[in-house]
Amino acid sequence: MTRTLEWQVRLYLAEEDGTTRARAVLDTGAMTLTGHGVARCNPQDVDVPAIGDELAASRAMRDVAVQLMRAADHDLEAVGAGTVEGREEPPPYGWTVTAT
Repeated sequence: MTRTLEWQVRLYLAEEDGTTRARAVLDTGAMTLTGHGVARCNPQDVDVPAIGDELAASRAMRDVAVQLMRAADHDLEAVGAGTVEGREEPPPYGWTVTAT
């Protein structure tokens, strides 16, 4: 069986006073997942907006990826295939991670 799908990802970024917020929206056609990410520039560091964009965007997309993996795990369980036990989230890198 061959099939082709197109999933759309939209990424929204906003920066204010050294804090960059990102929202990633994945639309599969069957479901929509929204992830959030934040990056804050250390006041002692040089403010490079592109770095904040990259960090916040990657965190938002990682949030979507975690949600997508949970959905896959749920679907695997529903068909009796089970899940991968002990899966750990990757450690955060770069600027501090905060809850949104």
